[in-house]
Amino acid sequence: MATEGIEAVFIETHNWGKSVKFFQGLGYQLEFETDHNSGQLRNGDGPTLFIAEVPADRETPLQLVLKVADADAFEPGDGVEVVTPFEDTHFGTRLATVRDPDGRLWNLQAPAEDRS
Repeated sequence: MATEGIEAVFIETHNWGKSVKFFQGLGYQLEFETDHNSGQLRNGDGPTLFIAEVPADRETPLQLVLKVADADAFEPGDGVEVVTPFEDTHFGTRLATVRDPDGRLWNLQAPAEDRS
């Protein structure tokens, strides 16, 4: 099973409020906000933006998160180094990390397992 495109863009910022205002100015709507200066925005059916504020002395990287329909059915192809296998997250999904040939890390996100 392959990935299914971009699920989300994870953005770290030094100013949560200014970042939200910037993306709202581009047409994004705030879906939810946490109590620790982070939250999720969406514009139409495209990938979500998850923005998290970090201290001023930290870099502010941007990361693409690729969508996987079923973590248990995912089979990485040749040349894909799995750094961390799929694990449950505190925000209700399963996340894995792979490394590309240039050393960049990519997150793969799948729905959480149904444990009912």
